[in-house]
Amino acid sequence: MIATWQQSAARLIAVAAGREPADLVLRGGIWVNVQSRELLQNHDIAIADGRFAYCGSDASHCIGEQTTVIEAEGRYLLPGLCDAHMHIESGMLTPAEFARAVIPHGTTSMFTDPHEIANVLGLRGVRLMHDEALLQPINIFTQMPGCAPSAPGLETTGVEITPDDVREAMSWPGIIGLGEMMNFPGVINADAKMLAEIAATQNAGKTVGGHYASPDLGAAFHAYAAGGPADDHEGTCEADALARVRQGMRHMMRLGSAWYDVESQITAVTEKGLDPRNFILCTDDCHSGTLINEGHMDRVVRHAIDCGAEPLVALQMATINTATHFGLERELGSIAPGRRADLIISSSLATLPIETVIARGQVVAESGDIKVDCPHLEWPEDVRGTVVLGTELTGAHFEIAAPAGADSVTAKVIGVVENQAPTKALAATLNVENNLVSSDTSQDVCQIALVERHRGTGGVVNGFVTGFGYQGEMAMASTVAHDSHHMIVVGTCRDNMALAANRLGEVGGGVTVWQNGRELALVELPIAGLMSDSPAAVVAASADKMVAAMAQCGCTVNNAYMQHSLLALVVIPELRISDLGLVDVTKFELTPLFEA
Repeated sequence: MIATWQQSAARLIAVAAGREPADLVLRGGIWVNVQSRELLQNHDIAIADGRFAYCGSDASHCIGEQTTVIEAEGRYLLPGLCDAHMHIESGMLTPAEFARAVIPHGTTSMFTDPHEIANVLGLRGVRLMHDEALLQPINIFTQMPGCAPSAPGLETTGVEITPDDVREAMSWPGIIGLGEMMNFPGVINADAKMLAEIAATQNAGKTVGGHYASPDLGAAFHAYAAGGPADDHEGTCEADALARVRQGMRHMMRLGSAWYDVESQITAVTEKGLDPRNFILCTDDCHSGTLINEGHMDRVVRHAIDCGAEPLVALQMATINTATHFGLERELGSIAPGRRADLIISSSLATLPIETVIARGQVVAESGDIKVDCPHLEWPEDVRGTVVLGTELTGAHFEIAAPAGADSVTAKVIGVVENQAPTKALAATLNVENNLVSSDTSQDVCQIALVERHRGTGGVVNGFVTGFGYQGEMAMASTVAHDSHHMIVVGTCRDNMALAANRLGEVGGGVTVWQNGRELALVELPIAGLMSDSPAAVVAASADKMVAAMAQCGCTVNNAYMQHSLLALVVIPELRISDLGLVDVTKFELTPLFEA
């Protein structure tokens, strides 16, 4: 753990004054000052006790015999990058392995919402994530999840989170605030539980995360803003961005593995001229393949620049803006005296190659290679046995009976939208054979099923989905199924769907792809059915095989696994599936599969 400013203040002052030598000096760099939005040529940075002590034109007075000197040679010295909103579980990794994956990409601070594991293991799961996060050589702050279930009455979680849980967590050392308030109808309707959780967070002086996933910017949105969330990341267009910052919320724009919401919203800054200090960049959800192959927050900053943002503005959105939002401007987010010495050396602001990464005054990565250990917790054995099916599934569990006497039906169909989290509520005319409704690959309509996996009830809810492009006899199953994390199975063949589901029951969770009765790919996620504690590169290799297997089955959607994993997320419109049935998220009510 890094020493506090109070513990280090006397030495920082002494180093800055030249009375004591620094531990590390970076010499002759271009200081990227996100406080003033300036590039300051030929400047030096001195570090002591893991914090910046001196930032100026000449740090020679800070150098002693034991001081390590790094020659920046005219390269840029910029703050370590911050991810303002993300879910570690979406990386399929534990906090330690996630840190190992992102450190070489220049991410030195993360604000994580572990509501995935909260839905499976409750407060205990959150504590495990929190505790491993605090062991890492970078800054991982935890937001206490408040919405498990995310939509009471429309889904069943493994464990429910209560206001008492939230109040307890607010005293933990790594808790920075309340996770995204996904139950936005609850906030809008002044639900007592939601308001109690928000009050507990505000009384602790911490930040309330937002999640307003409706396109309605009328009275409902204003009611949500009045309910206390301090930020939101669910916008998909410029109007969403404008509305949020005008209501005093910080607007987060995300680029995850499959959420491409920056380009459509950054025009609020680049064209409308809104104050960029109220805009923040984040990832939300990135699976391990994206982290290893493409990057993390460095990828987001590059994308924002490609979308027209000035490089210094894009960097502010990934550093100081985030720190300020969470009340940590004096602690991180900039290269300035007293702050944690989190810094990147790069030869270009436009393309942002991450050449050296320093965290808390220590070189943690160079040229893509990590230089530090990321300690693991000993995860208890019982968190590895959370997938309980209750029975061996057969093709019969995935049969959909037709209304009596029908030759065809008009079925409601979940429509996948590429590169966005929302779905479309669509309809398709499907044939009936032997009193059963069949999927129809000629219309790109597959079956979807939600298999209960927390209590072993043997329950299966069936429906239809379109947009993946699957062909032939195949199935894909995942125990990552936001937010209640039952099991989602999508397929064109009921027998393959049963094989895929049973396979995940056998290995304790993960993702599997089957074709013609044979397994093409498997990503094992034994911890809560959500994560692996294997190295990130190993998990990413399995994830790459999964993506290739999906393509072999006909899928052409970018990072379609992310869409697959959100098909049960009953707080994002328009149509979803849960263990209780098909959910119309525009009305927040269960809806029949067949139209009358």
